[in-house]
Amino acid sequence: MYEPIRTKSVHTMAGTADFPHRSREEELDIQLAGHLAALLAVTDELRGLEPSASAELDVAAERLAEQVTRLRGGRPPVRAAVAGGGRGATFAGLHQRAHALAGRALVVAASRADTAGAILAAQRMDVHAAAVATPVTEPALTVG
Repeated sequence: MYEPIRTKSVHTMAGTADFPHRSREEELDIQLAGHLAALLAVTDELRGLEPSASAELDVAAERLAEQVTRLRGGRPPVRAAVAGGGRGATFAGLHQRAHALAGRALVVAASRADTAGAILAAQRMDVHAAAVATPVTEPALTVG
């Protein structure tokens, strides 16, 4: 009654059987490295704006860079030069952004069961939450 199909289906993509797929762990490593690299960029920006906290931020930036390098298989992250004196973003805004990025990194690290990444992300969340709660006073502009 019915004739069997003799040709390949038009809905099957040609050559997909040999396509290299990444594992869930590899995808989570890529996500975690991305979140930590973004957190590193914000940390570098804060280093330029907060010279008083530079030593603590330097240590945090180095730890973040180490984790990103580890997750990327030895490739270090690209970092911008720290430029002081810029007032493009507010301290509170940068700390809020860093807190959010650290939270995302913590979620991915927990999914990946990456203890080192989760501890680092949780520590950075605590620091940035405290910085938002007690903001650094910015110099007032005088009109004269």
